[in-house]
Amino acid sequence: MSLPDKGWLAAVGQRPWIGLIIALVVIGLDQWTKQIAVTVLEFRNPQSVTSWFDWMLTYNTGAAFSFLAGAGGWQRWFLAGVALLVSIFIVGWLFRLSSSDRGLVIPLGLILGGGIGNLLDRLLLGHVVDFISLHYDNWYWPAFNLADSAITVGAIWVLVGAVFGRSSQTATPPVS
Repeated sequence: MSLPDKGWLAAVGQRPWIGLIIALVVIGLDQWTKQIAVTVLEFRNPQSVTSWFDWMLTYNTGAAFSFLAGAGGWQRWFLAGVALLVSIFIVGWLFRLSSSDRGLVIPLGLILGGGIGNLLDRLLLGHVVDFISLHYDNWYWPAFNLADSAITVGAIWVLVGAVFGRSSQTATPPVS
């Protein structure tokens, strides 16, 4: 499908919209799976799937790895503000991508969707719903969710593109 040669939409092309659609899909899947987890799972009661993987409902009031979780409540709004600012930045980045940077559309969409998925939890619930638990022997990785996974995959994708891409400017965000 091609765009007409008129208007601002033709100037930016379809690329940013693909990233936004990916973000919407990630948000939808993230919120859906979190709702299932909250409905089906019992808080902090692991349901074994394999010897190294459990479903386990937990709530994270902090950031990654529960950083700032015990900070007393102010972190909810601080982390929500950071997520909102980063989301706005990523949307701007998507709309400023050059045609040579189209490889960033998918990872930026993943990061944006994951960030907004967790932002919605933080704003609506006061915490982020986590339910995926990986472990080996007595070593447990902090529980996470699909939004966290999307952010991680997107960030690694951007970093790999920056290191191994055809130019050093591939993953450089626009500067206003």
